[in-house]
Amino acid sequence: MQVKQTKIKRRRGVVLTPAGLQRLQEAILAWEITKKKGDRLTLQELSTQISISTKTLSRLWSLSKGVDQKTLKLCFSAFNLKLYEDDYIVLSGEDESEILEFLSGSSYRQEENFTQLSTYEVENRWSYPDGPVALGSPLYIERPSIEELVYREITRPGCVIRIRSPRQMGKTSLVLRLLAFANTQGYRTVNVNCYQIDDHCLTNLNKILRCLCWQIAQQLDIDPNLDEQWDEEVGYKLVCSFYLQKYIFKQSHSPIVLVLSDVDRFFNYPHIAQEFFALLRSWCEEARQNHEWQKLRLVLVYSTEQYLSLDINRSPFNIGLPIRLSEFTQQQVEDLAKRYDLDWIPGQESAQLMSLVGGHPAMIQLALFHLASHTITLQDLIKEAIANGGIYRHHLWRHWVKLQGNPYLMKIYAELVRAKQAMMIDPVDAYKLESLGLICFEGDRILPRCKLYRAYFKKQLSTIFEYSF
Repeated sequence: MQVKQTKIKRRRGVVLTPAGLQRLQEAILAWEITKKKGDRLTLQELSTQISISTKTLSRLWSLSKGVDQKTLKLCFSAFNLKLYEDDYIVLSGEDESEILEFLSGSSYRQEENFTQLSTYEVENRWSYPDGPVALGSPLYIERPSIEELVYREITRPGCVIRIRSPRQMGKTSLVLRLLAFANTQGYRTVNVNCYQIDDHCLTNLNKILRCLCWQIAQQLDIDPNLDEQWDEEVGYKLVCSFYLQKYIFKQSHSPIVLVLSDVDRFFNYPHIAQEFFALLRSWCEEARQNHEWQKLRLVLVYSTEQYLSLDINRSPFNIGLPIRLSEFTQQQVEDLAKRYDLDWIPGQESAQLMSLVGGHPAMIQLALFHLASHTITLQDLIKEAIANGGIYRHHLWRHWVKLQGNPYLMKIYAELVRAKQAMMIDPVDAYKLESLGLICFEGDRILPRCKLYRAYFKKQLSTIFEYSF
C-alpha cells in the first residue's frame, strides 16, 4: 500500500509584535541595570549573551523579517521571560501577505478616520528607537556644522577628534557616519568599544595594550602575530607603539581611523588610565614629526573626563578638535515629526513636547515613535510622564541608578530640584552632573535639564531626604 505523503507547509518564521518587542526590550533593560549598572549592551554583547548571531538579532529587531520560533524562545529565555502567543506572529509562505494585509488594514486602526500609518506599518517602517540611528535612515537629523567639521578634520594627517556629550545625545550615530565617510575616502577603519574589553584586562597595562593591538589587527584583517612582535623587555607602552608603527602601519598604505568609544570607562582604573592616556597623547605628538604616525586618525568618544586628574602635558583631552553635541532645536524636532508622518501645527505640538523633555534627541525620538504608532496621544504622554515616568520610565530609572551610586551628587541634585530658581554650585560638581546629562546651564547657574527630570527626581529624592519638597 502506498502511503500518500502530505506536503508540509514550509514556515518562514515569526515576527515580534509590538507587545512582544516591548516585553523583550524591558527585560534586556532590567538585565543591563542589574548586571551592568545601567550601561547598554552592544549588539555583539547581546549576541554573546543570547548565543545567536548579530545578523539574526538584526532580523529580529527589524520587525519585518521572520526568525525561527526556537530562536525567539532562546532570546526570551536568556532574560528569564516566557514566550507567549501574543508576543509574535507566525508567517508562512501561504499566509504572509494576508497577515500583513490584515495588520495594515482598517480593522487594525484605532479609528475609522485614521489617515496616518497603522501601528504595525509604523513599527515595520521605523525601528524602535533604542540605540544609534542606522546609516541611511531618514530619521537621522543632521547637524550640518558638526558633520562638516568632523568630515574635514578626519582628512588631516595625524588628526585627533574628541566627541563628548552625555549618553543618548547621538555620539554613536555621528561616529557611524564618520566611519562611513572615511570608507568613501579609501581609509581603513577600526571601531573599538571600551565596554567590550574584559575587566581583568583593565587591571594590567600589558594586557590592555595587547588587547587593543589584537582588536586593531583583527579589524584590519591583519594577522595579529602578537607573540612574535611583542617584546615586553622594552616596556609595554614602547612595544605597543613599535607594534603599530613597524607592523600595522607597514601593512597599510591608507590612513587608519581608530575610534575609541566610551574611553571614560578607564577612569574606574586610575593607574591604568594615567598610563594609557599618556600613550595616546604620545601618538598624537609623534604624528607631528613622523610621517608613518600621520596615517593614524584618532577619534575619542566619551561622556566626561573630569573624574580623573591628568597631567595636562600627558592628556589627550586637551588637544585636537573638540565636538559637543547639543539638543535638537524646535525646527529640528518639527522636521523629525514630519519624517514620522505626524501632521503637526508649526510651533504648537513641538513646543508642548519640548516643554517636557527639551530637545533631548533620544527622548524626542521615543515620543515621536509612540505618537506615530498611535499608542498614545501627546496630552496623555505628557500627563503619564509627569505622573510616573510613562514611556520614559526606563530612561529615568537609569539616571536614578547612577545617582544612587553617588550619594554626594544625589544630595546636591536634591537641593537643585527643590530650588525654585537656578543655583550656583561647585564647578566640578556641576561638570559631573552635566556629564550625566542631568542639568543645563543658565549663564553661570544650573537647573534640572528639563521639566520631566525636575518632577521625577523631586518625587524620588523626597523619599530619601527630609526636605519639604
